[in-house]
Amino acid sequence: MNAEVDAYIAAAPAKARPRLRELRRVILATAPEAKESVSYRMPYYALNGRLIYFSVMRDWVGLYMLGGAKKKYAKELAPYLSGVSTARFPLDEPIPASLVRKIVKLRIAENEARSASSRAAGGRSSPRTSGRARPTRARR
Repeated sequence: MNAEVDAYIAAAPAKARPRLRELRRVILATAPEAKESVSYRMPYYALNGRLIYFSVMRDWVGLYMLGGAKKKYAKELAPYLSGVSTARFPLDEPIPASLVRKIVKLRIAENEARSASSRAAGGRSSPRTSGRARPTRARR
């Protein structure tokens, strides 16, 4: 457990804390090897790259970086979907733990596949990570 995430949850409104603790518990139970920290002022989990984030808003808790889960679990996510890659879970409803587990498992698989393809390419998955200097643009 991470002290920064503990502090984030402790600073949240009282009615949101149980939902945040539940999200944290489900994420860590599903991805016990994930590194827990805070990024962009939100609890964040990394495993072979960025895995998932969560945050609290006034009336809901958000789960971010849904990846392919948005398509794969479209029907289950429909009541919660907002924006490109955000699920909003209302504070007055239980967290759909089984859905969160599925999302985290899919994100783990996506990150593992990306990591494996990067290793197969000699650690170079794109020109940005190839170690080559990027061309500079002339200043006007």
